[in-house]
Amino acid sequence: MYKNFDELASDVLALAKEIMPDRLIFINSLNDQHQIVLKLSDTDTKIRLTEGKVLNLDQTLCNRIDFEINEPLIYEDIKRESCLDSIRGTLEEANINSYVGIPISLVDGERFGTLCVGHHEASHFDKKSINMLQRIARMFSSYLDLERLAYKDSLTGLYNRQYLYKYFEEFPAAEGVLFFIDLDGFKKVNDEYGHDTGDQALKEVALRLQGFIKESQDAFAVRLGGDEFLLNFPHIASRDEINMLGHGLINCLNTWDKEYQLSASIGIVPYRADSAIKLNTLLKDADNAMYRAKAAGKNNYKVFDCVENSAS
Repeated sequence: MYKNFDELASDVLALAKEIMPDRLIFINSLNDQHQIVLKLSDTDTKIRLTEGKVLNLDQTLCNRIDFEINEPLIYEDIKRESCLDSIRGTLEEANINSYVGIPISLVDGERFGTLCVGHHEASHFDKKSINMLQRIARMFSSYLDLERLAYKDSLTGLYNRQYLYKYFEEFPAAEGVLFFIDLDGFKKVNDEYGHDTGDQALKEVALRLQGFIKESQDAFAVRLGGDEFLLNFPHIASRDEINMLGHGLINCLNTWDKEYQLSASIGIVPYRADSAIKLNTLLKDADNAMYRAKAAGKNNYKVFDCVENSAS
């Protein structure tokens, strides 16, 4: 297994570069609004793209790829393509005049992104090379599926406990805040309405958590198991930020337009970049704070104070 996505992407681009050594190869991820350039085969190139660049999806060539038929999109001379007039400004800014886009989808059909080839001049792409790039893209998507099976919760689609430990192994010097979430009233939902309804409630909680962290840089959500979840917010250290997130998270999880009602008890534990405290200790402290939140009446949060060894 690769240690991280960057290592995997580097090997994928190296293989593609063997097929088209004189072209820029790059991997993108796509969401509903944006295309993000994840990895480039070269940095010294006449094409003006950089890793991490975010483009409006409707201004990109990748947006024209048909993921349903799962076929490559090829433009050998973009200047001659009148159908691209609406995005010509973006293409000229990037200095791209020939392009191949290979769709990358997961096994269940979910769109991930694209493996692309670009050149600043018009150029011919032979069928054999395109076929090889498609095979590389399929290998890449297969690995992504394996990684998702290893690190994603099958019910909610959130990261799982294994991913959390992997993250702290890869970034031992990071800092941030953990929010340990236990749902109030979930056992009653299971007992009165059945496990199918309980599963739907857990999926809804996962969607709310994903929406809650959407605007927070590098934050991620984890389902630890059962009705226990965790949010990790890197880069957040101030008490004011922690309290703002705590109040927001309580409000996010305590309003239900259903015959049943749920809320959350949350234990919060900050961790420092220079800390030698292990993840297991952080989880234990967060769990301690969460139980104090439950003892205080539920539907609230407590912050664990590492100095005083208590929750406040």
